[in-house]
Amino acid sequence: MIGRFRQSINAIANALADGYPVVMAEPLAGRLAANIKHLREARGLTQEQMARLAGLPRATWGHLETGGANPTLAVLDKVATALQVPIEELTSAPRASGRLYAKASLRVRRQGDGTVQQLLPDPIPGVLIDRMEIPPGGRIPGVPHMPGTREYFTCDEGVVVLAVGGDQWSVGPGDVLVFRGDQRHSYRNPGRKPAVGYSVVLLTR
Repeated sequence: MIGRFRQSINAIANALADGYPVVMAEPLAGRLAANIKHLREARGLTQEQMARLAGLPRATWGHLETGGANPTLAVLDKVATALQVPIEELTSAPRASGRLYAKASLRVRRQGDGTVQQLLPDPIPGVLIDRMEIPPGGRIPGVPHMPGTREYFTCDEGVVVLAVGGDQWSVGPGDVLVFRGDQRHSYRNPGRKPAVGYSVVLLTR
């Protein structure tokens, strides 16, 4: 008796499903299509190559990338396996391509007569990048680092005279000076306008 009742319920449910086909919501279908296309192109493969890897017809893959497909879970699993990503990444909202850090959010410190602005909001192990601004006639003393450290300094505006050990170099716009960062050094602006330069320090490990 119970078995027949369940069969009747299943028959009704199947009939309703035939009358109301399930389709993927447009925003979700669009995300799926865009994500699959992006992931494929990032791997440098054609639709035919990806379809072969996934064990799907070429036409099916094409429909997936245009948003015209209504894939089953089994198809999504094949696609995710071929792309080597979890299924949820196929339908996830697109991530921002970048992030803007306002100038005011970057740390600035006084050093000597000038200012030093940190240019890496997200630290990179072993790397320091700073923007230096030196007023006319001003000087910024350098901070010696551990032995093995290398510093690259380039001037962007004006002229900066670098004193490293017992030597001096006049660095103009576009010039790059490379030196050992474990020595005493300083940056001086001999001009009548502010000088701007950038320092990249590769710390020893």
